[in-house]
Amino acid sequence: MIARRLPASALCAAATLALLGGCAKRGEIVVDQGVGITAVRSQCPAVGIPDFTGDVTLFRTAGDTTAENIDVVAAMTNVRAQCNEQQGDKVIATVSFDVYGRRSDTTGARQVTVPYFVSVLQGGTTVTSKRIGSVTLNFAPGEARAQAHGSGSAYIDRAAATLPAEIRERITRKRKPGDTDAALDPLADPEVRAAVARASFEVLVGFQLNDQQIAYNATR
Repeated sequence: MIARRLPASALCAAATLALLGGCAKRGEIVVDQGVGITAVRSQCPAVGIPDFTGDVTLFRTAGDTTAENIDVVAAMTNVRAQCNEQQGDKVIATVSFDVYGRRSDTTGARQVTVPYFVSVLQGGTTVTSKRIGSVTLNFAPGEARAQAHGSGSAYIDRAAATLPAEIRERITRKRKPGDTDAALDPLADPEVRAAVARASFEVLVGFQLNDQQIAYNATR
């Protein structure tokens, strides 16, 4: 599973990403709406990087955000996830990523540690957990660039990620031509849509930034 970058303004709507997946597996729902559209729902979460959290810029002097004052720049990339939804009462998603760093002053060896977060979002709005980790870039003497690898795990309650039987039946019920709701998308029903949102989870990963760092990323 490859992570997607998620715009911060779209996080509420992004819960629907968990409705779309690859090949259907046992335990998933396949909905044929009669118009050639098939939706696959998995208990595994969508994975993404919220906007403005995928890179971090450190400055030599606090408060001076000019290009000449940049000390170290680091970017998160190659975010991938593995998910185990087959065992136990928890769905476990393991996220891994690479961090590429660049420094301005290449004098001597140097270590730079940057914090990152792995959080779980339910229904596009509610943060159910957040873990903080750190990754260290080791710059060799005379080298401007360094690379590091980070990882984290997220645990999601299987029951919370499972659609109620009534909602499953309403989504998957066979509809015949002539039925009053034959041409209606079951996900257009507010009650069904709300239930799908509640059972949809995302794992978000990014650098743990302060307000000034987020503002810099958003306005540069």
